[in-house]
Amino acid sequence: MVRYDPSTALLVVDVQNDFGHPDGSLYVAGGEEVVEIANREVERALAASAHVAYTQDWHPPATPHFEKDGGIWPVHCVRDTWGAAFISGLEVAGEVIRKGTEGEDGYSGFTVRDPESGEPEATRLGSWLEGQGVQRVVIVGIATDYCVKDTALDARRLGFDAAVIAEGVRAVNLQPGDDERAFEAMRAAGVEIV
Repeated sequence: MVRYDPSTALLVVDVQNDFGHPDGSLYVAGGEEVVEIANREVERALAASAHVAYTQDWHPPATPHFEKDGGIWPVHCVRDTWGAAFISGLEVAGEVIRKGTEGEDGYSGFTVRDPESGEPEATRLGSWLEGQGVQRVVIVGIATDYCVKDTALDARRLGFDAAVIAEGVRAVNLQPGDDERAFEAMRAAGVEIV
């Protein structure tokens, strides 16, 4: 079980209807199960005066990220739609960081990329965490092999200690074993898998 303190932030990654509800356009098997674990960790974090932040895909209706516009993913998490909303029952008690708002690509809560040039650009997450005095992040959410992994790797790259709660994440697994490969990559970067 992870410890929380005022220099720690819980990051709840993309616990949204399109990923975690069986009717979602990019449903990740078991995604709805993340809500209970995330809520438990939110309560534990807040009780220890830790910080809580949520990432939220918030795409425009057309983006090179989507298959119909040249990308690899079905249309998902279009801003102001049911699919982009947090799953019902998720306790939202912290900062919300939206990503992909202008059609940028990328999975990390910390960075997005211009879909044409590939140039990276920071989201608000890193500066918000620094402003709160955060030195360590704990991550739950969807999906292990994309947004969770990239958020954890970026956290390490930016100098944060990072932990991922294994029971609090679910994977897409486009290829069998993608989840285990994601855990291996995170461990290799110094991410603690709890």
